[in-house]
Amino acid sequence: MKKPLKPSGPPSPASGPEPPVAAWPIPQPGDVLSYSYLWSHEAEAGHEEGLKDRPVAVVVTAETKDGRVRLHVVPITHSQPLPTQRAIELPKTVKRDLGLDDEPSWIILSEMNRFTWPGPDIRIVSGRTDPYHGAIPDSLFLKLRDAILARGGAVHMRTIKRTE
Repeated sequence: MKKPLKPSGPPSPASGPEPPVAAWPIPQPGDVLSYSYLWSHEAEAGHEEGLKDRPVAVVVTAETKDGRVRLHVVPITHSQPLPTQRAIELPKTVKRDLGLDDEPSWIILSEMNRFTWPGPDIRIVSGRTDPYHGAIPDSLFLKLRDAILARGGAVHMRTIKRTE
């Protein structure tokens, strides 16, 4: 599930040419991307874009009949989960390996976004030319997957369909 990442590019995508989107590898389950995640409560309030860019974990990558790639992603947040939310705490060592901060974070498993890759809500990671933070360890991905399946799979999660 892990893949080698490309070397870092210019410090800011705005200071250089547009990133080579076509050269980005298709994300795989377990990859962590930078993304403008739209929470279900934001969508219910009428928002069409997430209010904050954040890391997300790829849960499913699937090719559509017309050859496009559709991703299902779950958010990673500093906010402690609500009692109604299922979540897995992200270990500090994993956060460090992904280049994230040291604050406690959780992968929320009670909702997800679905979009067609690459999509307008993908964000470039600071100091890079791509949206990849890296990948969570296989053991953590399997724990995430098993927790989703234990609740009846993705069909029982709140799924916000983004641009298709």
